[in-house]
Amino acid sequence: MDSRSSCIPIVALLLILLSPLDNSQSSNIICAEKERRALLNFRNGLIDSSGRLSSWSSAAQEDCCRWTGIRCDNITGRVIELSLSSTDLRGKINPSLLELEFLSHLDLSFNNFTDSDGGIPSFLGSMKSLTYLDLSGCKFHGMVPHQLGNLSRLTYLDLGYNDGVFVDNLSWISRLHSMEYLSMSAVEFGKEINWLQAMSTLPSLSILALPRCGLESMYPSLGNVNFTSLTVLELSHNHFKHEVPNWLGNLSSSLLYLDLRNNSLQGEIPITMSNLRSLSYLDLGLNQLTGQVTHWLGQLKSLQRLWLGGNSFYGPIPESLGNLSSLVNLYLYDNNLSGNLPKNLGLLSNLETLHIENNSLGGGISDMHFAKHSKLRDLDLSGNHFFFNVSNNWIPPFQLESIKVSSCEMGPKFPSWLRTQTSVNWLEMSNSGISDIVPDWFWNMASSMYIVDLSGNQIDGDLSTISLNSYIINLSSNRFKGSLPCLSANVGMLNVANNAFSGYISSFLCCEANKKNKLNLLFASNNLFSGELPSCWMYWQSLYHLNLGSNNLSGEIPNSIGSLYNLKSLHLQENNFFGYIPNSLRNCTSLALIDLGNNKFSGELPSWISETTSLLVLLLRSNKFDGNIPENLCHLFSIRILDLADNSLSGSIPKCFNNLSAMATTKIPDVDPFGGLNFASINFFHYENLSLVTKGRESEYSSILNLVKIMDLSKNNLSGSIPPEIFNLYGLRFLNISQNHLDGEIPENIGDMSSLESLDLSKNSLSGKIPETMSNLTSLNYLNLSYNYFSGSIPSSTQLQSLGETSFIGNAGLCGAPLPRNCTKKAESPSSTPVGEDGDESEVFWFYIGMGIGFALSFWGVGCVLFFKSTWRHAYFMFLDKLKDHIYVIVMLKVNWFNKKIKRRNDV
Repeated sequence: MDSRSSCIPIVALLLILLSPLDNSQSSNIICAEKERRALLNFRNGLIDSSGRLSSWSSAAQEDCCRWTGIRCDNITGRVIELSLSSTDLRGKINPSLLELEFLSHLDLSFNNFTDSDGGIPSFLGSMKSLTYLDLSGCKFHGMVPHQLGNLSRLTYLDLGYNDGVFVDNLSWISRLHSMEYLSMSAVEFGKEINWLQAMSTLPSLSILALPRCGLESMYPSLGNVNFTSLTVLELSHNHFKHEVPNWLGNLSSSLLYLDLRNNSLQGEIPITMSNLRSLSYLDLGLNQLTGQVTHWLGQLKSLQRLWLGGNSFYGPIPESLGNLSSLVNLYLYDNNLSGNLPKNLGLLSNLETLHIENNSLGGGISDMHFAKHSKLRDLDLSGNHFFFNVSNNWIPPFQLESIKVSSCEMGPKFPSWLRTQTSVNWLEMSNSGISDIVPDWFWNMASSMYIVDLSGNQIDGDLSTISLNSYIINLSSNRFKGSLPCLSANVGMLNVANNAFSGYISSFLCCEANKKNKLNLLFASNNLFSGELPSCWMYWQSLYHLNLGSNNLSGEIPNSIGSLYNLKSLHLQENNFFGYIPNSLRNCTSLALIDLGNNKFSGELPSWISETTSLLVLLLRSNKFDGNIPENLCHLFSIRILDLADNSLSGSIPKCFNNLSAMATTKIPDVDPFGGLNFASINFFHYENLSLVTKGRESEYSSILNLVKIMDLSKNNLSGSIPPEIFNLYGLRFLNISQNHLDGEIPENIGDMSSLESLDLSKNSLSGKIPETMSNLTSLNYLNLSYNYFSGSIPSSTQLQSLGETSFIGNAGLCGAPLPRNCTKKAESPSSTPVGEDGDESEVFWFYIGMGIGFALSFWGVGCVLFFKSTWRHAYFMFLDKLKDHIYVIVMLKVNWFNKKIKRRNDV
């Protein structure tokens, strides 16, 4: 027998030893009939919509060891593993599994067992052979059965991420002496206060994961906790509102992973944690930690990931972090750090991610800061005060995939080193002080990027001939000019607002190259576009945000705009549109925002607007609408901003406005009603933006739009009394019905508007006393009741008296602070016309009449006497002549004195 043939038995033996890893190799061993029937009964209680259990046949002599998810012992043929994770199963877990008496591995994770009684089956506690049990993500609810404590051989238990699973106590945990891995993520611990003591009784525990469990204390006063084998401790997203406990530093020296993020932890990082020399992952992010980033962190030489972002750390970044040679990820964002960026961070040759955004860091960034960063892929320096001090021919050692340097000084020239970065898919370079023309090579490079943000610079250039390909493109607030560029079908958001783009908007909308676009958002406000809106909207079926406001567009809105069936937000304000609002817009059933203000639209308010039940904002101010306010506007139950100011609307204010239920509630909704108008894509957010007139001035509202509720009916021809029903809109923050022809008194129930911040009733014909209930308006910080016929004393309250005299002027019958008229004296009865600003009110009128008559009488009184009485006339002119001579003598004496003084000084 040669040497090659002698190897054959050895190879055969190895194949036999390895055969348990593959059930198909076990040709002579089949499963026991009892276990086959048990598995079939288990399957019969399930709904297998994906067909994952199609191999589980009920045919006689079928070997269950070959079924999907089953593994048998290669010698005995007994089922030892049932693994059906993520197989889309629904139904009930059948107790027939108890027949699998040798089953040691059971994994049913990420299925749906809500069709059962909803709880984790207690009979599982009788499967004494189990060493591995994974029931995570199965949508169980109810209490964790104590019977699981009978599984004394269990080394792995995962009950995490179910629906409403909770524990009443953890006494059963202490019986699991073999436990090495325990995950109870999102299991509600409720009033269980001894969780730490219970877990520390498990001598072999290596991995403990209890995130989102509602834990309230880590017992910081404890001196020591008996976790002798722990390598992973995951306690994120709980409610620890205390300092970081010192006992963490006394954990096993083998601790590799510590995650305490998002726990409201306070104070400084305890120095005892410097003992954790084996730690490779430390996450203390999203807490309320303070103090300086401690220098001893540089002693944790095994750290690969350090996450301290989202706290209140201050002071400089310690240079000792440059000693963490194994560091891969460094997150220090959203703190109060200051000072320069240490140059020795450039020595971190393994660094792949550096996030230090949104601090108060500054100073120069040179090539030394990136000296050995050949592996750097993700760089975020935005929201600081850095300026890049690198040469024009600098070639970085890295190839970045994400570059975020917004608010850092990159200019004034466009950074040429970007040309070397061939892997970039995310570029944010807004507000970076660049005042240059974008080089041609950049647009070729940008075509492969997902996000390009160059907004807030002074970048110039004509983009007419380029083609844009990125999904998100933000070029707003620059100096770009020419016509809009062509778009590929990849572009989802284009923001070119606040530039100098010009030409007919139809050239872009009807461009042949744009017919296949899939654009969702187009922001092109504050440019120089002209012409009429064309009828090419069938090319833009994906649009749900359209903003062409503040341009030079004109004409009527075409009916074809109604083909934008997905449209949610329409901004055409501050143009020269005229005519009627097209009825075809009623086809846009998802419209939540309509802003057509500051145009020349006319006619009555269209009745179909009441059909847009999702409408949150209706801005029609400064147009030429006339007629009555239609009562069917009262069907806008979701409306939060209603602005019809500065039109020619007449009639009375509808009493049914109290049906505007979104304005009537003071409750802040759990879900942002404007969330559907905001744009979010992989950490990129764009908030809906509105320019609103509040408190007598124009203000921008964006991320806090969900808190704004406005009704503005001012500058119209409305008449009649103020309906009390309007003051049932308790959630209103801004109410303006000034400059109309309203009369009568202010209803008493105005004091119920607890949220009201601004109220303007000025320049009407309102009368009577100011209701005492207005002293209840504690949120009020702007009030204008001027130029009406109010009388009596102003109600006493800290709020009303602090608003100043101008809030009440022009009401002759009012008295009391803050007006100078004291109510102890008899108040002047209100005149037939209120004092106003326009020159036709009684007091101002008679003041000027009196002054004019007095001047005329004085002038002609003196003039007539001098004209008709010659002796007085001669005496008067002689007096003027003598006065002239007297002044002449005085002036000449002064001139001579001054000349002599100058001569003496020159002689000296």
